[in-house]
Amino acid sequence: MATTGGGGGAAATSVVVLDRGNNTTCTINLHGATVVSWRVNNQEQLFVSKLASFDGKKAIRGGIPFVFPQFGPWSFGAQHGFARITRWNLERPPERLHNGDVEAIFSLMDNEFTRSMWNYQFRITYRLILREKELHFHIGVYNPSKELTMTFNLLLHTYLKVPDVRRCQITGLHGCTFMDKTRNDAMYQEGREVVTVNEWTDRIYQHTPQEHIITNVVSGRKMRIHKYNFPDTVIWNPWIDKAREIGDFGDDEFPNMLCVEAGHVSSPVILLPGTAFEASQILQIIIEGNVSRKTKRNR
Repeated sequence: MATTGGGGGAAATSVVVLDRGNNTTCTINLHGATVVSWRVNNQEQLFVSKLASFDGKKAIRGGIPFVFPQFGPWSFGAQHGFARITRWNLERPPERLHNGDVEAIFSLMDNEFTRSMWNYQFRITYRLILREKELHFHIGVYNPSKELTMTFNLLLHTYLKVPDVRRCQITGLHGCTFMDKTRNDAMYQEGREVVTVNEWTDRIYQHTPQEHIITNVVSGRKMRIHKYNFPDTVIWNPWIDKAREIGDFGDDEFPNMLCVEAGHVSSPVILLPGTAFEASQILQIIIEGNVSRKTKRNR
């Protein structure tokens, strides 16, 4: 049902596996609580670069890194914050639920390393649930301070594996305002009914709906992203020239990945003392003939 990685040294507990049976698994590296694999019927759904580093120092290139407390460049520390380069705690080991699903809970608290960049107390809980054709993410950020209000960004940097990114279409962005980071952060409004990616793309879409559907992912299927309390959606692909500039990304890998990232990044979360912020995401593989337009949030 669930295991942790074997071997000696730190690697012995660096990986947590949720196993639902029927070759459906989810693998989480405690470095950044990064989801590095999600296999459904033995088919990998996430992209991880062949050049990704697993040295426990830099962020893992691919999967689903956890971005907090900063999105983008940060004058106080590493780009996209420290959560994706910090070792998380396995708060609750994987366990099977009554319906056969498997869940695990991870957590991160402030420590000397995080306070050297961002001098706030915080506690994050990150609950993952592996279902038959779905992966659920439930996030809670708590501010235990009695006097300090904290502000932060939060984003799930989801790298989807795709056969050819040029054939993918993304719904739910028509009419949304977006910041185009490839054009000096200029603001535009999306006029297309479905968004396609045929060039270097780095956009922050604002006030997006709770649901996106991405076509032509693994095996030509569709993927649904359902999000709660994530008002922004980032679309990213480095394309040819930028891929060559990224040291831990293969020059020829850009056609096989598409980042569709649920986040709270165009404006910060403002968290008052003693309060908590919650957000969630569901990734669901759509099987043709599945009439359900919504997935029930697991409570």
